[in-house]
Amino acid sequence: MSAPIANAKAALREQIRARLKSISAAQRVVQSVQACELLKKQSVWEKVKVILFYAPLPSELDVWPLVHEALARDKIVTLLGFDAEENSYVARQIKNLETDFERGQFSIREPKAGCAEILLNHLDLALVPGVGFDLTGRRLGRGKGFYDRLLAEIPGTKCGVCFDEQIVEEIPTE
Repeated sequence: MSAPIANAKAALREQIRARLKSISAAQRVVQSVQACELLKKQSVWEKVKVILFYAPLPSELDVWPLVHEALARDKIVTLLGFDAEENSYVARQIKNLETDFERGQFSIREPKAGCAEILLNHLDLALVPGVGFDLTGRRLGRGKGFYDRLLAEIPGTKCGVCFDEQIVEEIPTE
């Protein structure tokens, strides 16, 4: 990546993070509930069977209530787990919200290594976090590229999930 693009992305990350700090805890809860309700009303939610979720960080929109909903509707729930041998993430199935988790590579909740791996090309829907998004579908991540590599392999619907404060006019790209 060229230095000007890398610098523009770094500056944009800082701008978005500053915007996120202005959202109160109460507003985060309300907006997360609203976003989950909106997602459940989408036709894609009804159709999909295998969903990739993310374990939300404190700064991210909380989609965890949808995990409960998906399990109750007999959908296959997956989360990313770090594979140290491959230095990459794999999708693993979650069946039990009490026992199937551990602290992962970056202290993020991940499925235990014993959870069944689901191939990325079997995912019908991927709920994707990010630092920022633009309206053309571009995503600004944390800068490590893990999600970018995964998303290229997922044939199903990819849905960026964020607060309004994370949507920008344009994400810099090469």
